[in-house]
Amino acid sequence: MSAPELTRLVKPRALPAEPMIIEASEEERAALAKRFAVTSIPALTAKVEFGTRDEAVLANGTLTATIEQPCVVTREDLSYEVEEPLALRFVPAGSLPEHAPDEEIELDSEDLDEIEYEGDSFDLGEAIAQTLALAIDPYREGYGADEARRKAGIVSDEEQVPSGPLAEALAALKGKDD
Repeated sequence: MSAPELTRLVKPRALPAEPMIIEASEEERAALAKRFAVTSIPALTAKVEFGTRDEAVLANGTLTATIEQPCVVTREDLSYEVEEPLALRFVPAGSLPEHAPDEEIELDSEDLDEIEYEGDSFDLGEAIAQTLALAIDPYREGYGADEARRKAGIVSDEEQVPSGPLAEALAALKGKDD
């Protein structure tokens, strides 16, 4: 496994009192763009405030980024802004309950972004990178997408007229109700 592209180690015993500003360097953004298969990430910043609850470190803030990627239809590059809230909870390894592989469990909102760490620090940068990955829209369309579909003769599901034996049978049933 390769090293994380965006590493920012934070020690739970020495949490910053002021909000932490994380700005990804040009090299880090280029590596993340390659990892997430987008053209580029021209900007990536996160502002994070820390707190604690029991053994957990709470990291709350906002991630902002600019993403450049190909339109899913035309393949022409498009650019858009992303702003995502960060609500992460870092817990020491082994502090999460063990569950059987097929056991059904219920999660509350606090459990959703719980990240275990080992040693005396956790990697806030990798958590930010994973949040960014979830914010990237793999089906993003640019301004020329509708025109490209029209030229290719592709119609949307809403415009498509049902056809075939099942559609004919349904139409016949609907005709009896009138």
